[in-house]
Amino acid sequence: MVSEVNAMTGLSATEAAARLTAEGANELPSARPRNIANMIWKVISEPMLLLLFACGGVYLILGDTHGAVVLVFFILIIVSISLFQEHKTERALEALRDLSSPRAIVIRDGRQQNIASRDVVCGDLLVLSEGDRVAADAILVSSMNMSVDESLLTGESLAVGKTVAKPAPLTMGQAGGEHMPFVFSGSLVVQGNGIARVMATGSRTAIGKIGQALASVQQEPTRVQTEMDKVVKMIAFASLAVALLLTIFYGISRHDWLNGILVGITFAMALIPEELPVVLALFLGLGAWRIARQRVLTRRVPAIEMLGETTVLCVDKTGTLTQNKMAVARLFAQGSHYCCTAPDAKQPQVLEEEFHEVLEYAILASHRSPFDPMEVAIQEFGKSMLGQTEHLHDSWTLVDEYPLSKELLAMSRVWQSADQAHFVIASKGAPEAIADLCHLSVEQINALHKEVDLLAKQGLRVLGVAKAQFSPVSLSATENTDKKLPPIQHDFEFEFIGLIALADPIRAGVPAAIQDCQTAGIRVIMITGDYPATAQNIAQQCGFATSSGIMTGAELTAIDDAELSQRIKTTGIFCRVSPEQKLRLVNVLKKNGEIVAMTGDGVNDAPALKAAHIGIAMGKRGTDVARESAALVLLDDDFTAIVATIRSGRRIFDNLRKTIRFIIAVHIPVIGMSLIPVLAGWPLVLMPVHIMVLQLIIDPTCSLVFEAESEEPDVMHRPPRSVNASIFDAAVLRTGLLHGTALLLTVLGIYGYALQHYPNTGEARALAFTAMVIGNIGLIFIHRSVSSDIIHSLRLPNPALWWVVATASAILLLALSIPAISALFHFGQPALPEVLTSAAAALFCIGLIAAAKAYRYRQRRLS
Repeated sequence: MVSEVNAMTGLSATEAAARLTAEGANELPSARPRNIANMIWKVISEPMLLLLFACGGVYLILGDTHGAVVLVFFILIIVSISLFQEHKTERALEALRDLSSPRAIVIRDGRQQNIASRDVVCGDLLVLSEGDRVAADAILVSSMNMSVDESLLTGESLAVGKTVAKPAPLTMGQAGGEHMPFVFSGSLVVQGNGIARVMATGSRTAIGKIGQALASVQQEPTRVQTEMDKVVKMIAFASLAVALLLTIFYGISRHDWLNGILVGITFAMALIPEELPVVLALFLGLGAWRIARQRVLTRRVPAIEMLGETTVLCVDKTGTLTQNKMAVARLFAQGSHYCCTAPDAKQPQVLEEEFHEVLEYAILASHRSPFDPMEVAIQEFGKSMLGQTEHLHDSWTLVDEYPLSKELLAMSRVWQSADQAHFVIASKGAPEAIADLCHLSVEQINALHKEVDLLAKQGLRVLGVAKAQFSPVSLSATENTDKKLPPIQHDFEFEFIGLIALADPIRAGVPAAIQDCQTAGIRVIMITGDYPATAQNIAQQCGFATSSGIMTGAELTAIDDAELSQRIKTTGIFCRVSPEQKLRLVNVLKKNGEIVAMTGDGVNDAPALKAAHIGIAMGKRGTDVARESAALVLLDDDFTAIVATIRSGRRIFDNLRKTIRFIIAVHIPVIGMSLIPVLAGWPLVLMPVHIMVLQLIIDPTCSLVFEAESEEPDVMHRPPRSVNASIFDAAVLRTGLLHGTALLLTVLGIYGYALQHYPNTGEARALAFTAMVIGNIGLIFIHRSVSSDIIHSLRLPNPALWWVVATASAILLLALSIPAISALFHFGQPALPEVLTSAAAALFCIGLIAAAKAYRYRQRRLS
């Protein structure tokens, strides 16, 4: 190896500098800088925010500074969230760039130099050793026992062996696959060393192409955002038009243009739905806070409302379903199997004596401070199981090792015992290679193959283990120790000990979480870069059906999107797929009308995470680019948290619809009592102060009440809501209109009756307003639950509700009983019996609505 290094001169300093100028730095391009002023203007020019500004202006004109301040507060929240989203692509590309190693060792002018990785150019010779992060895409020209972890690009948890190809390829190949000469930027050398000639740098590398795909993915507005935008625009224009007509009608019919303008402003305030964007921001913001308490970080807040709409959950195997680390799963020795239980099992493991030796020699055949995931797993398991035995040999001295080669897929390490009396040789490797070293008979080999096949079908990586002893006394005493040993492994008399099988174990709770998803009508699809047998085995362990079919990346390449859109409906596992294919699968699912959630943790998952409606990244083991690209991040890498977030998403959407129904219902009496008296020639009932009290106390506060409501009992036992479901669907509008109309007729009846029996208009106004406030409180209880009756709603816990009831009741009592406050409300002083009668009439109306709701719900259940 050393002679090969010395024979390579690499590029000259002059040539390297010229190439760096021509090609550019070896780094990923960050997103184009954006002008902050343009970004702010883009956000605040959104129609919903313009309406909030307009409402704030109305409040200022009317002298209500408090109302204007509240709206400005919500405007700042919405602007902050939107600006955060504008920076996400730039941060994702920054994370991709940071994956490159900051330093690299290259050979230039015939000597090794430690340079910044951004200065690596095509043609450079990279010197790679264990633990190095590869700085650029390159082809090996020299290698010794080299293995590389390429899981960032392929999703495979196992490191792959690398060998030199002769003649050397002229272009780079694909990541993955054993004994290939290609190494890729961002991958990690876990074993051995080598020299590689750089073929691509920066955005031309495999990881750079992922960055380009990531930058090209555009995020889409959610359905609720689109609907809310459309409804707000429509109602805003309609309300302004009607308000103008009402002003003209009042001015002409009553010859009072000043009050006509006041009537128009009052009606516009009653009808303009400034609560809707506030409610949406409030629900999503508090939803993100509640989900964060479950250790799930929300990076794209609008995605929360889509959680309950999810129809397909695409899961990456490595690091998502599995732990992305190897663990010893089974041992085989002396004709018996030992199944290793999970590390967190309640009962401690006890390893029988017959399995001690196979584990002992597997440890001796591994590095003491390994990088290779399999050797790490063997060391950890061995220390935990053999820590109190004589089978760990920390005092032994490593004399030499025979590395893995293409001809013999086994490695042996030679140890000298503490008494220096003899050498102990431990070997591990492919079972067929170990069988060859041990010179097993045909019958023994056939029996061994049966055991290996049995373990391989379970998705396990199987290694054979053998031992040998060698006494130096038979050799000349004048020879050096390193010359006493045979030149090749075959010269030792190996004895077969057994097999050690390793696996990337599934995460705790994954099978139960997948079962919950299936119960909730959510289809689970595995998308992985691993092999079909391993993928099928993991799928079976996780508990979702594999009979629906499996498809490989090669099959994906051979079909067009039209055929794939049909095949994807019946295929549950996609294996050996590339990052571009993951993105393609997500896009095809979206074209099929599915709402797609995608989980992942690697760089290879980033474009698909961003393209999915809901990208879910692992927080601990996930790469920075995966976290930056996702809408949600599982901080504890707990897959079961996905179910909790879906439950929260469904609860949020249910409660959002409850709030919309309530807002419609409480606005009908306000609109009616602003419009009907004008058209009928009656005295005005509602002034701006009344509408502000109703909107600023009851409506926004009730948003808090409904947001805090617990989920419906069947929230995870019904299919996802239809992709065509509207938050303003016919049922929501019909329910809100019916309930609001019933209350409007009650209030209108009370006002009409009071005008005939009380000479003072202020007394009639006070009685009508009393009925309206009591009715609004009753509507809160009506709409708290879809399935529960009003009696049960009274018992459901919700502290915010009683603050609303107490606040609204206190304001009403103050307005009715204190003359100075009554004057602000333009109230008279009605007698207590009349006030109680008005309240009773409103409660009677609420009772009828509750009875009708209970009857309809009972009829739906019976049908």
